[in-house]
Amino acid sequence: MLILTIFDTMKWKYLLLFICSAFFITAFIKAINKNPSKQQWIIRTLDSSKPVSDKRTPDKQPKLTGTPYKLIYESVDSIKASAGTKSVLFNSNGSRLYAMNLEGLSVYEFDSKTRSLLRTFRFKSSKGKGWDYELKKVIPSLQEKPVEACLSHNDKILWVSLHNAGGVVPIYLDSIYSNNIPWIDTNSTKKIIVHNLITSRYDSVIMPLIHTGLTPKVIAKTVDDKFLLVSNWHSQTVSVVGMDKLESPAGTYLKNIPVAAIPRGIVVDDSKQKTYIAIMGSSYISVLNNNGWIKEKNIPVASNPRHIVMDMKGKLYVSFNILGQIACIDPSSGKTLFTANTAKQPRTIALSKDGKYLFVTCYASNKMEVYKIEDNQFIQLYSLPCFGKPVGADVVETKDKTEVWVCNYVKGNIKIFSFKKQPI
Repeated sequence: MLILTIFDTMKWKYLLLFICSAFFITAFIKAINKNPSKQQWIIRTLDSSKPVSDKRTPDKQPKLTGTPYKLIYESVDSIKASAGTKSVLFNSNGSRLYAMNLEGLSVYEFDSKTRSLLRTFRFKSSKGKGWDYELKKVIPSLQEKPVEACLSHNDKILWVSLHNAGGVVPIYLDSIYSNNIPWIDTNSTKKIIVHNLITSRYDSVIMPLIHTGLTPKVIAKTVDDKFLLVSNWHSQTVSVVGMDKLESPAGTYLKNIPVAAIPRGIVVDDSKQKTYIAIMGSSYISVLNNNGWIKEKNIPVASNPRHIVMDMKGKLYVSFNILGQIACIDPSSGKTLFTANTAKQPRTIALSKDGKYLFVTCYASNKMEVYKIEDNQFIQLYSLPCFGKPVGADVVETKDKTEVWVCNYVKGNIKIFSFKKQPI
């Protein structure tokens, strides 16, 4: 009888212990779920191969999230470029910006984080013929005037169009010295003086000139780095250049495609094998079939389309210089979906990485304007002063911030507009 009594007592003790344990374990799990940092600490502690420290190594390029946000303008800064800065271009991870200085006969390379000048690429000048856009006549000038640019081969080659040289030059950014070639003449090669401001080193290199047409402007490429497209203002053609290797000369002229009037902006849709060209001297966008590079059709638009970009859904956005207007176009139907009036002479336009915002440089009005892109309309958020004739623009982003770098042609500087991404 005594033994049974002891057994019953122990049974109730174990039952009570089990209930208490279950209660504390449940409370502990709830606490961990409410505090993910403690949960990660527990996991790392159980795995002895991983440090207990909660420090993380940041990514080289912050990943952009799909969280809805609105842009809040914060500030504008200015850095010096060179005379007649015509366009700017970021590399793929946004760490470097390249400024094409038309009157300065040079390309500047900036560190986007420190905003410091790293290298200059200055062309040796030679006599040529230019064009007076106000008087509309040929004038004596210099050949080596950079206009626009395009990066290829994982940002290893910077292709630069030279306004009065009738072609494009590849600059080997990582291996410029090993790709130095023998000098032939100013019609086949171009000499560049490279100044590294970090090491204070000067070098001269010779790069090939790949002939395209008269007054080359915008350069675009296919995603596989096999073809380069160049719009030639006075030839009224679009050149196709084959890019089959990284070594010099990097490209070979393949053909010129005639268009009916002055071409400028180019955008390539690799998924549909189409290329869209803004015919600035007319009122349409020419469509090329990338399989064979054959002109397919024209899309009627408003007059004087200058620049053209494409979002991730395949919609086109166009600036109309004379009209002072921007438009969203469906290239499949050819319909203009919606438009908005801008300040005078909208030139370069740039999309945010998610395609939700459009940034517009307005040359004659000295403005940089920001538009929110809705399903069926543009909503203007800001019209910011940018004195010095703004023309080129490009965008760099982080998870929390957007910067728009705008070059001013007359002032020879770059304005950096900073915006905060405020979650909504």
